[in-house]
Amino acid sequence: MTPAGIDPRGPRFGAALTAVLLVGVLLLGTSAAATALLAVVAASFALGVAFGVGGTWQGWLFRRFVRPRLAPPTELEDPRPPRFAQLVGLVVTGVGLLLGALGVAVAVPVAAAFALVAAFLNAVFGLCLGCELYLLGVRLRARA
Repeated sequence: MTPAGIDPRGPRFGAALTAVLLVGVLLLGTSAAATALLAVVAASFALGVAFGVGGTWQGWLFRRFVRPRLAPPTELEDPRPPRFAQLVGLVVTGVGLLLGALGVAVAVPVAAAFALVAAFLNAVFGLCLGCELYLLGVRLRARA
């Protein structure tokens, strides 16, 4: 059974906000402020894993301020691929935070850069890399 669909513009809006935060991490370099900001991004991804993309602060902003000003979506999207994409983002940013805590300061901006590429592609082009990984996994399981 497929869960109820979501407005595909919501995850794109969230990705745009995430991209802005990740640019901030890169601008802050290897400082403690960069690590703190990456922790905020990782916490956002954790919310997305736990509650779906609508359960994040970005999802709340979309529902509260953006969605009421838009026409209804022409189609809805399965929420499972974007939720998996949140998990991928959590793993990438979490590894950066863990390595940063272990003294590999450059891991914070490197993790932010990888996450930024994915967020940028989603926000600007609607290409969700984590979603594509999810669909690849579904196809591989179906073949097995």
